[in-house]
Amino acid sequence: MSIIVDGQTKLVVSGLTGREGSFHGLRNRAYGTDLVAGVTPGKGGQDVEGVPVFDAIREAVAERDANTSMIFVPARFAAAAIEEAIEAGVETVIAITEGIPVLDMLRVYWRAQEAGVRLIGPNCPGVLSPGKANVGIIPAQFFDSGSIGVVSKSGTLTYQIGNELKQAGMGNSSIVGIGGDPIVGSDFIDVLAMFEADEETEGIVMVGEIGGDAEERAADFIAESVSKPVVAYIAGFTAPPGKQMGHAGAIISGSEGTAEAKKQALEARGVRVGRSPTETAQLAVGAMRAL
Repeated sequence: MSIIVDGQTKLVVSGLTGREGSFHGLRNRAYGTDLVAGVTPGKGGQDVEGVPVFDAIREAVAERDANTSMIFVPARFAAAAIEEAIEAGVETVIAITEGIPVLDMLRVYWRAQEAGVRLIGPNCPGVLSPGKANVGIIPAQFFDSGSIGVVSKSGTLTYQIGNELKQAGMGNSSIVGIGGDPIVGSDFIDVLAMFEADEETEGIVMVGEIGGDAEERAADFIAESVSKPVVAYIAGFTAPPGKQMGHAGAIISGSEGTAEAKKQALEARGVRVGRSPTETAQLAVGAMRAL
């Protein structure tokens, strides 16, 4: 098994005719993902290297059985594209776009919840299930298939950890980038629950960062509901208080939301926390070999 994307994924890309959408959409197809359609209003009837383009996602769902939507649309139009995908009846929406206004995302979040649609992102690298499907911008060459699930706010740190796991002979069941915005469609707890239920996932790596309380809430959930070994890394041990660091949600106030505070919360609930991506990968390898 794997989570979110797999061999049954039928992908439609909103923005496939754009530079970024075509580049990454076709890379996903080259990896083996079933890219069935693209959507760009006003360009229906065209194609991108043989992939048909429709004016609306509902057409891609009706004519090509699309069940997963990837959003590569400029920020000012992205919320509307996500809502269109939800209304069209897809099962999963993966929003790569960054810079979507918070109020727009608040509306879209509840729309997805009400419709029972899984929303990943925005401002995320997507989801990769090695050997099965890649939806997003994750460089698949860094990952082998295996039994370690990864859920992360950071794309680049995930790639480093994944590559070090690969060098150690370990692979991944799925890699999920949830995004670093203040409001995201799926949080750590949502993905941890999926990994806990996944038969192929035997261990989990969680990559958090400063700001907010998502990691602390995840720590409580792990202690109560996760039976598999979890190791973690928190980006931002040297971040100065009051400064936004990279992601829109990565801002700390006083002692709240610091990397050290998150580390203490996780370790108090039995989650080992590395102080670098390298140490985190080593902890994951050790946890898996101890099973």
